[in-house]
Amino acid sequence: MIRKTLFATGLLTATLLASTACSAQPAAGGKPFKETVVADFDSPWAMTVLPDKRMLVTEKQGQMLLVSADGKSRQTVATITVDSAGQGGLMDVVLAPDFATSQRVYFSYSTAGEGGKGVVLARGRLRANGGGGERLGEIETIFSARPFVEGNGHYSGRIAFSPDGQYLFFTNGDRQKFTPAQDPKVTLGKVLRLTLDGKPAPGNPLAAKGFAPEIWSYGHRNLLGIAFDAQGNLWEQEMGPKGGDEVNLIKPGLNYGWPNASNGSHYDGRDIPDHKPGDGYEPPKVSWNPVISPGGLMIYSGSMFPQWKGDAFIGGLSSKSLVRVDLNGTNAAKGDQWDMGARIREVEQGPDGAIWVLEDGGESQGRLIKLTAK
Repeated sequence: MIRKTLFATGLLTATLLASTACSAQPAAGGKPFKETVVADFDSPWAMTVLPDKRMLVTEKQGQMLLVSADGKSRQTVATITVDSAGQGGLMDVVLAPDFATSQRVYFSYSTAGEGGKGVVLARGRLRANGGGGERLGEIETIFSARPFVEGNGHYSGRIAFSPDGQYLFFTNGDRQKFTPAQDPKVTLGKVLRLTLDGKPAPGNPLAAKGFAPEIWSYGHRNLLGIAFDAQGNLWEQEMGPKGGDEVNLIKPGLNYGWPNASNGSHYDGRDIPDHKPGDGYEPPKVSWNPVISPGGLMIYSGSMFPQWKGDAFIGGLSSKSLVRVDLNGTNAAKGDQWDMGARIREVEQGPDGAIWVLEDGGESQGRLIKLTAK
């Protein structure tokens, strides 16, 4: 994995502060893409595109759907028993790096168990079912967040594979409990690095210091997007409290501050110290106040929109927007913010370079929309 080092020069500090403070501006002259509604779902949460251009889509209540490329046909390939109260449900879905041969699909969901509720990581194989369709079988749970706690929020549950296909990164939210994010013994409020079988990956940076062996970074709140760029840098976005939504460059072993540092405030108005040099916490590369409520993260690598190659795209929930972030090496700055008129839960890239967005379904129709060049 490529690791970048930021040098603490005055010039760089000023540049980072400037990029964090700037505001994303609505695009002038309308949207630079054409929107085509392809399908409509019941509170969809995530999607991934298969090599043959079909799509797997998860719905909050536990259905995993296999959808044709044109959206005109679909079949339910799995129904997962989930706890869908509040922010819970069937969540992320990602193809294994060797999907072409293994047919393995990794996914996450919230469930109830001893001590309360938590997010789990599972996998299965997409196989022909003998009746002309397909199903997800051989389903097994390979990792569960620790501990399970009461409550229905901040599960996170996003999945990304390392560029070499050897490791799996999995996000565990703080479950609205604040302090677990700084607790070295639990997985809540953390980015985890696992083997493909869900075990702690060898060489994780904090295990020798007594941390839970899965932990890669800590001090996180509600991590709803994680993705690698073409240079091997790992980017993550998370919802802040009242203000302070973040995009972070994730580095091994670092503490990202929550709940001790945030560029937002508590919902009851109590102040949280802002990130500042020397506080011992890694600051975000970009933050928002007022918030965008980020949902989903994709780093664009296609050719349909060459001007955006290498940039990050984030779905905006409360902001009902699609947000672009300029990525430049290990730095980031706010780009465009387009009004989509609905809560955007997920952003993905298609094999032709089109951008796909999923509406949340809470205050919108839950539509799948394909964005193509005009």
